[in-house]
Amino acid sequence: MPIGETLARARHQAGLTVAQVSQQTRIRGTIIRNIEEGDYSECGGDFYARGHIRAIAKAVGADPGPLIQEYDARHRAPGAIGAVSLDELLAASPHAARRRRADRHAARTRAPARRRTVHWAALVGLALAVVVLGFVALRLLAGGPRAAAPSAAGTPAATARNAGHGRPGPAAKASHPPAVAPAPAPRASPSGAPAPTPAQPARPSPQARPLAPVRATAFGPNGGDNPQLAHLVLGSRPAAGWHSDWYTTARFGNLYPGTGLLLNMGRTVVITSAQIDLGHATGASFQLRVGGKPALAHMPAVARVSGAGGMVRLHLTSPVRGRYVLIWFTRLPANPSGAFQAYVRDVSLQGHR
Repeated sequence: MPIGETLARARHQAGLTVAQVSQQTRIRGTIIRNIEEGDYSECGGDFYARGHIRAIAKAVGADPGPLIQEYDARHRAPGAIGAVSLDELLAASPHAARRRRADRHAARTRAPARRRTVHWAALVGLALAVVVLGFVALRLLAGGPRAAAPSAAGTPAATARNAGHGRPGPAAKASHPPAVAPAPAPRASPSGAPAPTPAQPARPSPQARPLAPVRATAFGPNGGDNPQLAHLVLGSRPAAGWHSDWYTTARFGNLYPGTGLLLNMGRTVVITSAQIDLGHATGASFQLRVGGKPALAHMPAVARVSGAGGMVRLHLTSPVRGRYVLIWFTRLPANPSGAFQAYVRDVSLQGHR
């Protein structure tokens, strides 16, 4: 059983929701849901993916050891150094116990010295505060009478003497302040009230219109499924379309994490909605991903649909920008013959350039 299905089954048996597991592990619910669907693109690399798997397994009561081994065998990049976490290396080190005992002994030895240092620092600070307060008090007592005496330049006699010698005193200088130009009065309307300032008109948002992809290709492991049929979803072809290979289970027979159809818009566009015709089969689960590069890591999921069939209409909560649009199936619907296969008859995108 794949890692994601094992964790999802253990979570259901434990009676936990995705939100409860997210609260226990501090892992976002979208990442937990992606891991249960076999998608590790939002984990940030092998090191973090293994840590998320270990934390989720402990929260739902599953054994993380076999799950980590399966992840390393199936998904870890060749030659990656981050296959073992730092905590595992430290726990397995034969010198870890000795280092911990030495650290505890050093901490007990340094504690009295730190307490003595704190006591001396407090005494020195108190002495400095006393010296500063005494200095301030002496300055106030010594300078009080001089500060209260008026200056000779401000007396009426000094003003009269300055006026008799033809030199304006301080009072005379202050009696002629520099002229200040009055502020212009607001322009009044014919009714007598001030005219309001005209408001700037709001810039209208561009109207959504149909966006036509320039190319459609199969996307997935080993070049995707049926690449020769991908271009049939472009244009007006009611009887045409693309379909995946058939599999023995809805999870691709435990062979792949998913498969999909990649649309190249030719340039960066803004997408507001999408309409996808999945044909008559029901039970498909897929993600709509948009990004600037044709890779799962660079195309984040902007919408998710489960148990879908027929015409699916997606209205995005906020517009997204990107050059590539991916319809990424994570679960396949059953076809009339009892196998599992995905269908895309037609794709319509709305937005603006």
